[in-house]
Amino acid sequence: MADSFDVVVIGGGPGGYVAAIRAAQLGLKTACIEKRGALGGTCLNIGCIPSKALLNSSAKFAETKNGLAKHGVKLGEVALDLPAMMATKDQVVTGLTKGVEQLFKKNKVEWIKGAGRVEKPGLVSVEGRRIDAKNVIIATGSESMPLKGVEVDEERIVTSTGALALKSVPERMVVVGGGYIGLEMGSVWSRLGAKVTVVEFLDRILPGMDGEVAKQFQRILAKQGFEFRLGSKVTAAKKTNKGVSLTVEPAKGGPAESIDADVVLVAIGRRPFTEGLGLEGAGVALDERGRIKTDAHFRTNVAGIYAIGDVIAGPMLAHKAEEEGVAVAEIIAGQAGHVNYETVPGVVYTHPEVASVGKTEEELKSAGIEYKAGKFPFLANSRARAVVDTEGFVKILADAKTDRVLGVHVIGPEAGTVIHECVMAMEFGASAEDIARAFHAHPTLNEAVKEAALGVAGRAIHI
Repeated sequence: MADSFDVVVIGGGPGGYVAAIRAAQLGLKTACIEKRGALGGTCLNIGCIPSKALLNSSAKFAETKNGLAKHGVKLGEVALDLPAMMATKDQVVTGLTKGVEQLFKKNKVEWIKGAGRVEKPGLVSVEGRRIDAKNVIIATGSESMPLKGVEVDEERIVTSTGALALKSVPERMVVVGGGYIGLEMGSVWSRLGAKVTVVEFLDRILPGMDGEVAKQFQRILAKQGFEFRLGSKVTAAKKTNKGVSLTVEPAKGGPAESIDADVVLVAIGRRPFTEGLGLEGAGVALDERGRIKTDAHFRTNVAGIYAIGDVIAGPMLAHKAEEEGVAVAEIIAGQAGHVNYETVPGVVYTHPEVASVGKTEEELKSAGIEYKAGKFPFLANSRARAVVDTEGFVKILADAKTDRVLGVHVIGPEAGTVIHECVMAMEFGASAEDIARAFHAHPTLNEAVKEAALGVAGRAIHI
């Protein structure tokens, strides 16, 4: 006889485990199926969390080696202990994944270990175990996109997974892809001593982010030692005794060239992970990009089967999946779950950080929406000057007629934190004037947000 649950979640990542916990809070008998040996999915195990741990540790190393003298701190020789750095990263990961396990126990969510498969509506199997499920939530996330002609071995040619576990600092690293993941991992190894070259198919980095921000960010990274080959594509990779030899060609055609590297990081994007789930047999429809089709309430075309996170349309971000997890659990419980996709923030955790919410200037122009822009540089911000971290700016885009904030773009110190007052403002339909009139403590980095908001009306004070 099969076990029976009100809700069965397949996938224990940020979307899946949050959905499971919220469903249990709402009184639904809930199980979460996860085949990995630890909960938390890609994000906690081999993604968001370990990468931020290494970004933090590598930033401390770089500042200690190169940035403390101007603060009057003099040191002797600074040495890198990479195994210790990796051990700290692993401790962070273990602590958080164990924490999710404890949350499951607290909320009485059953963790079923193994690979889940939808046999038919209402029935899920896990390695021979049959489970009756009134509602199934698919939250299996995504995996690294492969690159034709480049065979990953996670040692010399790596995805983000291998880049988080290198045994030594490569002398030369080539990052294929100029998005979030490639630039973050490139920053880690650049700070530790690698010469990093970014090969990007498009003629810019950070596709989808504000163009002005991307241009300034590229200039800053170039000053940090990054090299960029934009408008270029990698067509082949050959392993040699010394590393990897890449064949790189112009995206629009032209003669090829060879680039040698010790390590190549393939970071051209991610694709939904739906393999082995039995979706075809269950009749669940996919779109042209392999994503599960859902309606506004996360329902698939098959009754009782829902999907959230990276396997459906929208940005592949942990916090987007989490909000969908809460919403779908509430919908199943008969409540009015909802996600406002206009206020999903995006953050690049390099130094400086880059953060964005809402529309870019390019998107507004393309849509024919009239807008006003206010911009304020961190160079004129008292707190940024005090901590000697002044690169970047805040830019606010507001509707020309109503003054409603349509988008905010930040490059600078702690941009990922600074952006969140703007997320909240947009969630409540605030105008630039609302932000400008609100108190901002002095001296704080967020005063740059206030000044940018004042700038929308042409009345910034400190510039």
